This record gives sequence, C-alpha cells and structure tokens, in this order.
Amino acid sequence: MKLKGLAAATSILALTLSLGACGGSDSDESALQKAVDEGKITVGFAGEAPYSFEEGGELQGASVALAKAVFKELGVDDVEGVNTEFGSLIPGLNADRFDAISAGMSILPDRCEQASFGDPEFMYTTALMTKEGKLDGMKNLDDVKEKGVKLATMTGAIESDYAKDLGIKTQQVGTPQDGMDAVTTGRADVFALTAISLNWMEKNTEDSGVEVSDSFVQEIDGVPQVGAGATVFRSDDKELRDEWNKGLEKIVSDEKSYLDAVGDYGFTAEERPDGSITTDQLCKGELPTADS
Repeated sequence: MKLKGLAAATSILALTLSLGACGGSDSDESALQKAVDEGKITVGFAGEAPYSFEEGGELQGASVALAKAVFKELGVDDVEGVNTEFGSLIPGLNADRFDAISAGMSILPDRCEQASFGDPEFMYTTALMTKEGKLDGMKNLDDVKEKGVKLATMTGAIESDYAKDLGIKTQQVGTPQDGMDAVTTGRADVFALTAISLNWMEKNTEDSGVEVSDSFVQEIDGVPQVGAGATVFRSDDKELRDEWNKGLEKIVSDEKSYLDAVGDYGFTAEERPDGSITTDQLCKGELPTADS
C-alpha cells in the first residue's frame, strides 16, 4: 500500500509539473505579443486634463489619443484605461495593474530607475494658478518662495520636486481638481502644475474665479528644468517600449500627424518634441545649463 501510495503521489506530482510547464508558455509571452494576440492593452492614466482624463465614461486626452494612434500602428486596437492617482501610477505599473502609463509623465532620473520611459511626446512648461487678481506679480516658484505664500503641488508631479529643491513647504494634493479647489477655497494661495493643464482647467471651468500665470521654465541652481513627458513601461518590457518608439516616431516626426492627434486638446507645434532632448539625457539628468 505504501508503494502504491508513493506511486500515486509521484504521478500527481508529475502531472502538476506537466501542467505548470504548459501554463508557463503563456507567462513567457511578451507584453507586446500578448497585446497583439488579444487586440487590447491596458494603460494607467491619472485624470489630469488635457493629458488623460475620463469624460462621459470615455477615456480621453492628448496622451490617450497618442496611445490609441501608436498602439493601432502596432496592431492593438483596444486601449483600456485604469484611473489612478498620479503618485500611484508607477507602483501600479510594476504591480501589473496595467501594461503602460499614458499620463504625460515627466522623464526624471529617479523615475527612470523604477520604470522604462518611451521617447518624449510633449515638451512643456510650468505655470501658477491663483484666485483671480491674486497673482501679485509672481512669475515662477522663486517668487512664490520670496512672498512666503501657501503653495499646493500634486503628489508625484515634477512641481513637487521643484518646490522641495527650492526649500518650499507644499500642500500635497491628489489631483489637479484638488489643487484648483485648494486655491478657490483659500486652503492654498498658489497651485503649481504644467501650464497646459492649468490653462485647460481655467478655460473649461465656468466662472472658475482663478487666473493662470504665463508659462515658465523653472531654474534650479542655475539649470533650466526642461520638461518632457512620455509613455512609461515596465523595465523588462523593452520590446514593447522599442516598438512603441518606432510607432511614435512616425507621428511625432510629422507636424500635421502630431497635431491631428493632440491638437484638439490645446497642444500646439510648440509642444512637439524636436529631438534636441532625449529620454537618455533626461534619465541621466543631463540638462543644458542656463548659460549654454
């Protein structure tokens, strides 16, 4: 009986290993091949208009429009969105909640250590939002620091890093709308975010009661913080990232194709990358100095 029991146990173990090996072929399938085979891919977005947001149950925005156009080039027609707070996007990506991030995320050295960024999709600048009539001559974050006013920035956004580097204490908010609400309710005097996002909010909010400064490139220790956003992938999904970059190049390299994709969201030729700044440079923190 003991021998029969051992034989039965051995047979069950062999069957289990066999089934595990069969299932392993799926797990070895690349993210790109899986997306092509299924005809769909899941992307994380953060509700920051006009980059990525949900309206009427539809995923929209400039990042989303680019994602749909590029993935279609790769043979993937269905782009499904997962709404996530900005600061949780990379953790969610690495936890396999989605296959890519489509949110106009800034390419920064510390983020490049956590995930793999595609080529630049947007060049952008920063702006300040205050209550109407309360800008008081503030043109950048140095002015905010000098005046000692209450600053709100979005968790995980580049403006939070700028403020930290400048020694400005900030009130952290989860979404752009939270930042705008902080200003209108008086919980913050200023909200700093990308210029195109703040202008979009001011323009598309009836009786907003806010105003937005001219856009600017913040300097930290004399270095202009040139901003570029990109789609983000898991570090081991290099094939997907590389094929994405090829598809993206076809659109970004042609001004008309680029504006056809993102023009409806307020983006202009000024935001189209010209190749002068690369993802590799931004990941290494190699930015031009103020006098170069």
